[in-house]
Amino acid sequence: MTKKRIIFIINPISGTGGKEVVSSLIERHIDREKYDYELRYTEYAGHANEMARQFKNEGVDVVVAVGGDGTVNEVARGVIESNTALGIVPCGSGNGLARHLMLPMNVKGAVEIINEGLVHQLDYGTIDEHPFFCTCGMGFDAFISKKFADAGKRGMLTYLENVLREGLSYEPETYELTLDGNETEPYKAFLLSVANASQYGNDAYIAPQASMSDGFLDVVIMEPFDFFEAPQVGIELMNKTVDKNTKIKCFKARDIMIRRAHSGVIHYDGDPVEAGTELHVRLHHKGIRIIVNPMADKKRRRPNLVQTAFSDFFRDVNVVREEVVTNPVKKVMSINNYIQSKLS
Repeated sequence: MTKKRIIFIINPISGTGGKEVVSSLIERHIDREKYDYELRYTEYAGHANEMARQFKNEGVDVVVAVGGDGTVNEVARGVIESNTALGIVPCGSGNGLARHLMLPMNVKGAVEIINEGLVHQLDYGTIDEHPFFCTCGMGFDAFISKKFADAGKRGMLTYLENVLREGLSYEPETYELTLDGNETEPYKAFLLSVANASQYGNDAYIAPQASMSDGFLDVVIMEPFDFFEAPQVGIELMNKTVDKNTKIKCFKARDIMIRRAHSGVIHYDGDPVEAGTELHVRLHHKGIRIIVNPMADKKRRRPNLVQTAFSDFFRDVNVVREEVVTNPVKKVMSINNYIQSKLS
């Protein structure tokens, strides 16, 4: 059997284990009978993309991104529209694409998936020619991506600090959309996300129904919400039910034009960039080869009972709140009925 050539592009500042630990685990678990392997290390921003393009042009069979979402995006951009497959060893804080693909969150497990070598042709998207593989967007998530990038620290705690500090004071924007040639009504939105995969990372599912093989992008509009609705939205992001929220509007499209009143920051896979008032998002069907988990369908994560209970609780609280606001006469009856339903 002819060995395949595989190159691991390692971001030495990703993760907590350090490049020596990651490298030794790769060398220990890679299938040497299947692969001739090399380890390469990034030295500066953009280096992973440069190396991935070079290896694609050399006809390398597999290029593996070892790092976080930024490293994965750089390497993936380098191998799109080619016969070179992308592998992923997640070592970042969010690991959005790896989590969507149900890859193990440890080096040993991820390398064992690479040893299996199952490759699927999957979709990716571009926003103003910036390729993305999980999500792109504007509004609050792009604003927070910029804050996150400027913070100098990584991790879920930094992300949550920014969300809690900025979330309730953020001013929504109005967007006009044309989806596959059909104009929609203007939407005032807290955020507008276009998803190729289901989540941002850290199991926060902005588009629970998104698929990387269905030939569509999922457009998610989150309308403004208040202090009382915020916990429900947060919980539903984590338990894969945010698309059921009345504040969420979802569409599927292949070609998307977005117009907004002001230029500003957008993001692609969490990487913030400045953009203009008109943006073009489009799907590239089956444009990238990715090594996937053969057992992914058997591992699909379901919401746990605690997440479901909290989501139901906040949804019920919101119903009661709306009844009280719209019809004060029903205030006592609404609260009484709610309490009795929880006690029964």
